[in-house]
Amino acid sequence: MTAHPAAQGSPRQARLLFVHAHPDDETLTTGITMAAYAAQGHDVHLLTCTLGEEGEVIPAELAHCGSDRDDSLGYTRREELRAAMAVLGVQHAVLGEDPARGVASRYRDSGMAGTSGAQHPDAFANADVDEAAALVATHIRAVRPDVVVTYDRQGGYSHPDHVQAHRVTMSALSALSAWTASAEPDAMAAPVAYCILTPQSWASQDRLWLQENVSATSSTCVVLQQDDPYPPSVVRDDVVTHVVDEPVLVETQSRALGQHRTQVVVYDGYYTLSNHVAARLSGREGFARLDLATGDLVPAAPSAPWHAGLLTDLEGR
Repeated sequence: MTAHPAAQGSPRQARLLFVHAHPDDETLTTGITMAAYAAQGHDVHLLTCTLGEEGEVIPAELAHCGSDRDDSLGYTRREELRAAMAVLGVQHAVLGEDPARGVASRYRDSGMAGTSGAQHPDAFANADVDEAAALVATHIRAVRPDVVVTYDRQGGYSHPDHVQAHRVTMSALSALSAWTASAEPDAMAAPVAYCILTPQSWASQDRLWLQENVSATSSTCVVLQQDDPYPPSVVRDDVVTHVVDEPVLVETQSRALGQHRTQVVVYDGYYTLSNHVAARLSGREGFARLDLATGDLVPAAPSAPWHAGLLTDLEGR
């Protein structure tokens, strides 16, 4: 953020809830934002919908954790998540977990589109939306956030669990609307909702940076070219409404990402997943506000600059 969120009309402590599909998604796509608000004294929470059981394991010594072997990856990734959130200063929970009954998660990672993970009876992508949304709504009522952040309608890069996370989060928020508008003593104000998007200009700049800084120094990393396809979450600059720009927090984000060692390899200024494709750690994240009733993007005002941070729309509340 180019300005401190507290200077943007919301001096009180705010509470933010990030809803993500798997461990590491939160640090990869919103790690800068979470770290920024936690460092500024705001109350930052994470709700993770699955334990990422279908993830591809990078370290050879942990290959036995995979779903095709002893299927213990979910437990490993839960501990990685705890360690990463300790670095970021974020409180965290898993959807449907019940430690007293030994339940680690209600739903299971569905895997990438077309893989066998979706055949599991507990696959999140196939979950009953009303049931999953009710669990999310219960969590929202307990946390009482001012801001809720999740994926766009296409799930960032069309992963089935990311799409489902958007779907159930927006369904939960819509179902809560009557309660938040009521005069009940415990009713909360309706939170402001955002989805995660990347401006086209940033994505182009990041690929140029990677071509200049990675291509010549690494023979193991894949660097995409400007004409390679972008994921659906890369949008025209004027679609993005809010940004968090904190390059000084890249080191913090990198340390948190380093905790997700089964899934991520962290380098100086960039990272790779199991596909070896390099992605820049740019220190900036983009968002667009969502309409709570429809789940649609709220159009930006014509020629309006990006808002600095996610608390600007809390003014007067």
